[in-house]
This record gives sequence, structure tokens and C-alpha cells, in this order.
Amino acid sequence: MTADAWWSLLAVLVMIVGLFGVLFPVLPGLLLIWATALVYGFIVGFGALGIGVMVLLTALVAVSIVTGITLPKKEAEASGASGISQLAGLAGGIIGFFVIPVVGLIVGALAGVAAAEFLAKGNWPEAWTATKGVAKGFGISAAIDFGLGMLMIGAWSVWAAVVIF
Repeated sequence: MTADAWWSLLAVLVMIVGLFGVLFPVLPGLLLIWATALVYGFIVGFGALGIGVMVLLTALVAVSIVTGITLPKKEAEASGASGISQLAGLAGGIIGFFVIPVVGLIVGALAGVAAAEFLAKGNWPEAWTATKGVAKGFGISAAIDFGLGMLMIGAWSVWAAVVIF
């Protein structure tokens, strides 16, 4: 097995870890995939194909960032969550990330939204509806990110195949 093949194998393993980072927000999943491709390029050389793949991967990460912000916000607003509740969800997510390993970001964010909505409205069914809307937005965003991650790994795989063969 050539050195380029070994580097390709190592890179794809790290990228798969990044893909799991999309589902379990402990790692910055798509950024890990992107950074792995960048390091791969420095090791094996970019060439025209590598540069094109990196431009595509960068665009896909940008799409992920935009959808990761806009979709949860859109779903939160559609379900009646106030701006204050969304900020409480952000704070809860940050706190949860450090308090509960692996799932704390999600649990903390949803708890923050639920608590803020309940305190603001005094009505649990409305608070729960808003919390479900935020969860739906995060779920849609995660599904899109997973698809983008698969696309990123697929594009990189074409580049790696050209490098290896």
C-alpha cells in the first residue's frame, strides 16, 4: 500500500468521525471533514481537482452554517417561540454542552427554550409547542448537515481515488 493510500485511509476514518459529529454535536462535524480534506491536500498535493474539491467543500460548509442558523430560527418563530426564548435556548445549549457530555448541547438548548417560554407565558402546552418547533428546526438542520457531510466525503473520495490510482 502506498503512502498516499495510507493517508487516504486515515483521512476517510477522520471524516467518518466528523460525520458522527453531525449527529452527536461533540465535534464540529463538517468543519472536521473540511479540515481533514485541507490537511490531506497539503500532504498529497492539491492539483486542479483538489482545489476544485476544496472550493466545493468550503461552499457546502457555508451552506451548513446558513441553514444551521436560519432553519432552527424559522421553526422556532413558526411555533411561537420568542426571541428571548431562543436566546435562553442558546444559553442553555452552551451550559448543557459543558454539564452533560455528548447530548448536553441539545438537552440544554431545549430546556432553555422550554423554561423561558413557560416563564413568559405561564402555559405549559404553549411552551411545549415552541420547544417542539425548536427541536424540529434542529432536527431538519442536522439531517441537512448529514447529507452535506456525505456529499463532502463523496467529493473528497473522487479526489482521493485520483490520487491513489
